Amino acid sequence: MLRTAATKIGRQSLASSARATFATTSRAMGAGDTGAPPKLGGQGDAFQRREKANEDFAIKQREKEKLLELRKKLHEQQAHLQQLSDHIDEITKNQGGEHN
Repeated sequence: MLRTAATKIGRQSLASSARATFATTSRAMGAGDTGAPPKLGGQGDAFQRREKANEDFAIKQREKEKLLELRKKLHEQQAHLQQLSDHIDEITKNQGGEHN
């Protein structure tokens, strides 16, 4: 009987201390908190907006560089095709028969 009484007392004190430990409070934002990020629909703070703008700028710069490289390759291939076309014309002119 003493054993059951001791476990009941232990459970009651454990349950009451557990309730006190897990008490809920409203969340207060500190000085360094940034608010809801833009991805979640919030405006964000100035740091987040600036960071997003820098990321967008860097992405646009990489895309611009890739486009310039593609244009350069396109011009090189067009020049090569023109050389081949000129070479074919030269070969057909030098062949006998009809004059082209």
